[in-house]
Amino acid sequence: MSGLTPDWLLAGGIAGISGLLVFALLPPLIGWLRRRAVLDIPNHRSSHSEITPRGGGIAVSACILLGLAAWLTLRPDPVMPLVLLGMAALAIVSWLDDRRGGLPVGIRLGAQMLSAGLVLAVLPSDYTVAQGLVPVWLERVVLFLAWIWFTNLFNFMDGINGITGIEMTSIGAGYTLVSLAQNAEGVAPAGLIVAAAALGFLPWNWGRAKVFLGDVGSVPVGYLLGALLLALALSGAWAAALILPMYYWIDATYTLLRRLLRGEKIWQAHRSHFYQQGARKLGSHAAVSGRIAALNLVLIALALASTQSWQVALAALVVALAATAGLCRYFAEPV
Repeated sequence: MSGLTPDWLLAGGIAGISGLLVFALLPPLIGWLRRRAVLDIPNHRSSHSEITPRGGGIAVSACILLGLAAWLTLRPDPVMPLVLLGMAALAIVSWLDDRRGGLPVGIRLGAQMLSAGLVLAVLPSDYTVAQGLVPVWLERVVLFLAWIWFTNLFNFMDGINGITGIEMTSIGAGYTLVSLAQNAEGVAPAGLIVAAAALGFLPWNWGRAKVFLGDVGSVPVGYLLGALLLALALSGAWAAALILPMYYWIDATYTLLRRLLRGEKIWQAHRSHFYQQGARKLGSHAAVSGRIAALNLVLIALALASTQSWQVALAALVVALAATAGLCRYFAEPV
């Protein structure tokens, strides 16, 4: 490991300030959202029963962007500014959707495609995951589709209190630890900043939530985390990139495929994710989010182990899949 170099200490300071800013900004933001009537009204598909302001992601996304911009002014990076530009664009588009509702899917998806496509277009041709085993253009298409899917599934999974804050903290911390294990500097501090922002948000979204993240938080943060996972995969830690967010992508992908096979309208809101079933079964959002946090600790350990060799990486993937499937099975309601 590279240890706590001055760069990492600086990154930790920026992350800490970002998290404190999120925590401090949320009370006035919650009041403003109430006055502007930016509210989540429960319906029969909701996992909530109270009218709650949505849009806490304004503080979360803004503080992450400010923290990363501060880092990049001190340690420039050729690609990360484009990622931040894409994140900012998605935050604006998503806020318009939160504020007005019903923004055409073409605009939302088009913004995501443009944001991901521009970043992938500037990557050097020798910067690949498969190391020449497949054509570069084909790998770029797969990465593009995976990034778009991850951005959206991150939004889909933001349905109960605490779950997305837990996932942001886990992926951010896991990304940082794996990067340290690889002796990487680069943009690894981004993980610290995301985790700190999540910790600043969680007290306001745990238990009886005072605010929801909203699309203005979940979409741009999902996009940014997708970029960080992509960076891990391109650095050789492909297994870690799959393991760290495994609960989210397994629950979302399995649920989507199941709904497709049933002929359901997949673009409509629903309550069939495993975490939603778990919330009804256990009668507590915190119980579900807490169990996902426990699983994520296991996934972080497996992601770190997966960097040792390809044999260990495959074994870690199998164990991670088994552990994640076990938690999904535990959450599932009786048929």
